[in-house]
Amino acid sequence: MARFTTLTLEKVSRSFGRHAALHELDLEISGGEFVALLGPSGCGKSTALNCLAGLLPLTGGTIRIDGERIDPVPPERRGFGMVFQNYALFPHLTVRGNVAFGLRMAKVPKADIARRTDRALDLVQLAGHAHKRPGQLSGGQQQRVAIARAIVLEPRLVLMDEPLSNLDAALRLEMRTEIRRLHQSLGLTTVYVTHDQEEALSLADRLVVLRDGVMQQAGTPEEVYGTPANRYVASFMGYRNMLDVKITGRDGPYHALALAGTELTGVARDGLPPDGPAVAAIRPEDLDVASPDAAVRLPADVEVVEYHGRELAVQARLRDSRPVHFRTAHRLAPGDAVELAVGPERVLLFEAETDR
Repeated sequence: MARFTTLTLEKVSRSFGRHAALHELDLEISGGEFVALLGPSGCGKSTALNCLAGLLPLTGGTIRIDGERIDPVPPERRGFGMVFQNYALFPHLTVRGNVAFGLRMAKVPKADIARRTDRALDLVQLAGHAHKRPGQLSGGQQQRVAIARAIVLEPRLVLMDEPLSNLDAALRLEMRTEIRRLHQSLGLTTVYVTHDQEEALSLADRLVVLRDGVMQQAGTPEEVYGTPANRYVASFMGYRNMLDVKITGRDGPYHALALAGTELTGVARDGLPPDGPAVAAIRPEDLDVASPDAAVRLPADVEVVEYHGRELAVQARLRDSRPVHFRTAHRLAPGDAVELAVGPERVLLFEAETDR
């Protein structure tokens, strides 16, 4: 595989008319790194990937590899591999023909084409399907062909745009493992676009969360999951309970707060004043029915109970009528009155106004 030390995006922007789909993205990617661009539809992640690929021209900024500017270089000369959401396989070609297509276009010698194609098919475990056509393959097998077609070119960067979104749940898990295995075994550098938080957390060395074309946070999965930079990132990364509260005091890193008539304690994630309005972000899995010795209890009434195997996903309503979501192994039914508990380090506090 071709190597580079650093890929640098500096103030990369892309506009469509007056709409800025990507606004001054600054990002540095190291060779061998797996970076996931994460966010909902319309956040700019696919735009960023297409700018990297050369499929969209920049309206501002630069892209460099080891200091050499590549944004003016046409896509076919960048040496990148691309895996699309819809696979984009040629239906009239065999699996072998699809994988070898790029090598033939590059006029690679026939002996090298055969050797590299065989190796790519072995890597994605499709050697026994080489003479089949895409229509004879399952969705997961077609995705493996698309990946083999990308890696056979020995690219210096692999770009993947929502590659698992068309697969069922079981196949997504299988292909997730396969993609990570190939990345590690081949020493690939990968930029991966997804809206799926679990997918990004399991695959990537680093996450980049985007909103309306603006980067909100970049960090390791542990950093983005555990210490989101703002309430938008917190909400997107699973803090489903976003509750307006009033801060009543501060003791070191902890803030006292009032929620539905109950005094709780939380940790500020940005520069909050010692008193006043704020938003408390709490994951459903961090709330549970209070034990008998719990010091703080938050009363609520159960409304909806969903069975999720070993635990229940519950929607309840606080005494001030606001909904709250939690998970528990306790057997509950609609109409039950419960008292909930949450550790102070599991309550993240953000400014009350919307972060942009």
